Amino acid sequence: MNVDFGLVCSSCGKPVSPAGTPSVCEDCGKPLLATYPLEDISKKVKPADLATRPWTMWRYTEIMPLGEGESPITLGEGGTPLLAIPKLAKKMGVGELLVKEEGLNPTASFKARGMSAAVTRAVAGGAPGFVAPSAGNAAGALAAYGARAGVPVRVYMPKDTPPAIVAECRTFGADVILMDGVITDCGVKARAFSKETGYFDVSTLREPYRIEGKKTMGYEIAEQLGWTLPDAIIYPTGGGTGIIGMWKAFAELEALGWIQPGARPRMFVVQSAGCAPMVRAWAAGADSAEMWQSPETVASGLRVPAALGDFLILNSVRESGGAAVAVSDSELLRAASELRHHGVAACPEGGATLAALYALVDQRHIGPEDRVVLFNTGAWLKYLD
Repeated sequence: MNVDFGLVCSSCGKPVSPAGTPSVCEDCGKPLLATYPLEDISKKVKPADLATRPWTMWRYTEIMPLGEGESPITLGEGGTPLLAIPKLAKKMGVGELLVKEEGLNPTASFKARGMSAAVTRAVAGGAPGFVAPSAGNAAGALAAYGARAGVPVRVYMPKDTPPAIVAECRTFGADVILMDGVITDCGVKARAFSKETGYFDVSTLREPYRIEGKKTMGYEIAEQLGWTLPDAIIYPTGGGTGIIGMWKAFAELEALGWIQPGARPRMFVVQSAGCAPMVRAWAAGADSAEMWQSPETVASGLRVPAALGDFLILNSVRESGGAAVAVSDSELLRAASELRHHGVAACPEGGATLAALYALVDQRHIGPEDRVVLFNTGAWLKYLD
C-alpha cells in the first residue's frame, strides 16, 4: 500500500504501520493518531487550491488517510454550514455566535464524517464486516457506510436508544442488538463478537481514522472564517473524537501555514450533569477520568460513562485554556428549544452547547468580544420520541 500517512501511538509515541486494519497501540492500549508529511504538503497545496474542489470533507484529501489512487467511501459528508445567530449573540452578550450545523450530514449527524473515513480505510485493509457499540448516531452512520461499501454491519445499542435511530440502522440492513445497560456494556459484547468473527471493531478510538473524519470540522471552520479561528468552541462530549480531532486539525493547520501560529480557540467540553466524567476530572486536575456510575441523561450521545481518549480530551481543554462544564437535562432541552426558535433544528446534545454558553458567560470564561462556535451534532428529527 502506497500511502503518504503513518500512525503513532498518542501516549507512548510508538510508530505503527497503517497496513491492514490497525486498532490501538499493542504496547499500551492507547489510541493511534494519523501523521502526515505536513512540510512537504505545505509546499504543494495552498488554501487557494481548494476553491474548485467539491464542498465535502474530502476536499482536504492531502491531509486525509487515503492511499495512492484510492477513492473514499462517501455519501457527500461534510461541508456543513456555519450559521450566524446575531439576535442570540446580542442576548448572550458575546461578540459573535455561530452554530456548526452537523445535522445536515448524510446520516443527519456528525458521525457521518468519522464513519466515512473509518470504513474507507478498513475496507481497503480487508475488513470482512464491521461491529460497534453505540449510543445512537454512530450506529446509524456505520450502517449507512457499511451498506455503501457492501460490507455487513452489526451494532450493539442500549434498549433506550431513540427508536428513529434503531429504525435507521435496520433500514440500512444492519444487524441490531439491543441490550440492557449503557454503551460500555455494549462495547464488551461488540469486542467479543469481533474476536469471534473477525469483524472489524470501529468503536470510538479503537481504530485511528474516525478522528481523521471528525477533524475536518476544524478545517471547515477555519476555511469558512477566511482561514481564521474563533475565540471559543463549545462541544458536546461523549467519547470525544470530535474535540480531539479538531485540536489535531488546528495543529496541522499551523504546521501547514494556513492559519497564524497561536491562533487556536479555547476548547470547552459540555456534558450532562447525569454523566459528566470529563467535567469531574477537569475540576479535580486529573489526567484521566474515572468511569461514571449509573449514567442518566436524555441526550443519548452524552451517555458515555468512560472514554478511551479521556487524557486527549483533557489535554485539549487544558492546552487551549478552556474548561469543562455540566448542564442539567432541563437546561439542555430548554436551550435546544431556544435554538430551534432561531431556525436551528437542534438535538439535545446541540442544546447542551447553548446551555453551557449561559454558564460560561456567567463564569466569565467567555466575554463580550468573543466569537463563539457551538456545535449542533445531529438533527432533532431523530429524537421525536
